[in-house]
Amino acid sequence: MLKEEKFKAIQLIREEIYYLDTMLECFPKKDLEISRAIKEQSYEMLKLSYYANVTSDLQLRQRNLEQIIVNIKLLDFLVNLCYDKKIITQKKYFRIGQKLDEITKYVIGWLNTTIKMLKNNNGA
Repeated sequence: MLKEEKFKAIQLIREEIYYLDTMLECFPKKDLEISRAIKEQSYEMLKLSYYANVTSDLQLRQRNLEQIIVNIKLLDFLVNLCYDKKIITQKKYFRIGQKLDEITKYVIGWLNTTIKMLKNNNGA
C-alpha cells in the first residue's frame, strides 16, 4: 500500500509540474512574480516528496509530507489568484484544482501510513 501511495503521489506531482510549466510559458509579464511563486512551490513540493521517499527517518518523512500539504495549499491559493485576475481560464483552474486534490489524497494516505508506522515503532 505505501509504495503505491508514494509513487503515485510523486508521479502526480511531476505531471502537475509539466502542466504548470506549460501554462506559465504564456503568463503576462506583469504577473511574473505569481508565475515564479507557482514554479517555486511546485518544485519544492517535488523536492520534499523525493526527500520523504528516500529517508528512513519516519519523523522527518512526516514533516516533509506535512510540508507538501502546505505547498499544495499555497499553490491552490496562487492558482485561485490567477483565476481571479483572469490570467487562466476556468477550464485550467478546474483542471489544476482537481489534480491538486488528487495529489492531496495520495499525500495524506502516505502521511497516515507513516504516522501508523511511527506509532508501531513507538509501541503505541
